[in-house]
Amino acid sequence: MRPPSAVPSHPFPARLDHLVLATPDLAATVADFERRTGVRPAPGGAHPGLGTRNQLVSLGGSAYLEIIGPDPEQPGPEGPRPFGVDGLAGPRTVTWAIRTHDLDSAVAEARAGGHDPGPVRSMRRRRPDGTLLEWRLTDGGAQASGLVPFLIDWGSSAHPTAAGLPVTPLLSLSASAPDPGEIAPRLSALAAPLTVVPGETGLTFTVDSPRGPVTFR
Repeated sequence: MRPPSAVPSHPFPARLDHLVLATPDLAATVADFERRTGVRPAPGGAHPGLGTRNQLVSLGGSAYLEIIGPDPEQPGPEGPRPFGVDGLAGPRTVTWAIRTHDLDSAVAEARAGGHDPGPVRSMRRRRPDGTLLEWRLTDGGAQASGLVPFLIDWGSSAHPTAAGLPVTPLLSLSASAPDPGEIAPRLSALAAPLTVVPGETGLTFTVDSPRGPVTFR
């Protein structure tokens, strides 16, 4: 094994908070991530009432990867699980989030720019050490098949990366869509500099690791 090579703490894009890798089987996807990278994501916590839990790995700086899937210790939720987990046949990078320190202003600016990020809602979970994390986010992450990011504001809560997560530095993030021109104005309204090329809709990211660069889709 080799140590990950040095990369900028935020290679792309500025304000990236996290990427979301959703899966129908959290344990299997975490094991696959560890097998491919040599790094085991740390337990994050459960999302009460939503039927999911996550495990996390730092992407460098204050950005991270969230691997989210069904929580076998929770009863089935009343509605669908977040990020379309219930409909997935396997793990998939479903969306990404950009960080803001004034969510209401960011939403207003996006709407003025022609993109509605969706309603704002509050969420919470506890880390394994008992620390309560609380945050607010926009509920529009499913728009444009997840290529358009949702907004997140951690307020006064500790950021997930403050817990000392294992690290696989982010090397690149890319996207494709049948009509990139339809996505571009929404990204511009959020000041989210993601280049979208023609192709099948999807997000792809590559991390550095002790086992070399590894790409996930």
